[in-house]
Amino acid sequence: MTGWFLCTVASVNIIQVEWAGKISVLKILQISSAQTLGGGERHLVDLANGLARRGHDVYVAARPNAALLDELGQVPAARITTLPLRNSLDALSAQALAKFIRKEQIRIVHAHMARDYPLASFAVRRNREARLIVTRHVLFSLNRLHRVTLARAACVIAVSQSVATQLRADAVVPAERIRVVLNGIDIASWGKAREHFRRQEFLERWHLPPDCLLVGTIGELSPLKGQEQFLRAASLVLRNCPNAFFIVAGIDHSAGKKNYARLEELRGELELGERVRFVGWVEDLAQLYCALDVFVSASHTESFGLVLAEAMASGTAVVATETAGAGELITPDETGLIVPIGNVASLAAGALRLLGDAGLRARLGLAGQKDAALRFGMERMIDETEAIYRAALKTD
Repeated sequence: MTGWFLCTVASVNIIQVEWAGKISVLKILQISSAQTLGGGERHLVDLANGLARRGHDVYVAARPNAALLDELGQVPAARITTLPLRNSLDALSAQALAKFIRKEQIRIVHAHMARDYPLASFAVRRNREARLIVTRHVLFSLNRLHRVTLARAACVIAVSQSVATQLRADAVVPAERIRVVLNGIDIASWGKAREHFRRQEFLERWHLPPDCLLVGTIGELSPLKGQEQFLRAASLVLRNCPNAFFIVAGIDHSAGKKNYARLEELRGELELGERVRFVGWVEDLAQLYCALDVFVSASHTESFGLVLAEAMASGTAVVATETAGAGELITPDETGLIVPIGNVASLAAGALRLLGDAGLRARLGLAGQKDAALRFGMERMIDETEAIYRAALKTD
């Protein structure tokens, strides 16, 4: 029996794909050489688990001990292979990928990091039935060498319109092969966390005063994430809001933990003391989002901003710097506040505006939550990606 699979991609591109049967199982390999768990890796994990739940045969190739391996709850261990994936010139890993694809008869090969694109491309060249899909998670430019690497890519997925704009400017692939699929999050789980959140219990567990106002930021400890500006803004906020406390969640992957050391030093210089807490990795982020009165993103660059989407879905009021990603996610003064990048005074003013107006916090938080539910759903992301896979196979 033949039907039509219809899905909207990037809001403006409609792909119609004829498919046989009700499920039409796909054999899909997801590839990432990332060791740590950032936004791109979270995207891969959510996509792999979601596709597996739909009944597809999902495989994953990653480095040994990669953080994402612990998150692949829906992918059978037998379908996970670990390879060195040292760099874009790792010929042995490329050959191993090609053999793995041939052995498992994989049809879709999906790579998520630029250094993995050449390895995936080589492997697909050795398997004529396979199709190459790559996702671009960041705004950094691709170089001319990627014209060769991506020559066989059926589609290059951008996680935001700003990433798509950069890809078109790079001109490494024809514009018609670029599609936008916004990152997705599990909207229901964030909303449920808000429903069951008990603020008093949280504050007691974290040894915080019952009348405190909490401002937090989440992300890898890195200059690009703007934690230094966050601390400097905290110092200004405390002058006008003495019951404010600040949470910095995130791990430092720099050599010798130099980024964390610098932030600790700055905390001392600004005499912030116990008003600022560095909490490292947080297992239950949903509880933290709900506890925050204000979520701050002080990033210097964001291609999408997964933490922004999560904070919005949690119903937490947001202040964000004017990165490309934040500009797409937030409508200023409707679903959050936008301030200039690197401007500490504006960052502090935005936080103070929200801390001093509970009604505004509630209004922006609710509007952001509704907008996130409409635009950033996980099933929407999986639908659109699956449609791209099927369209790629249609070109046989």
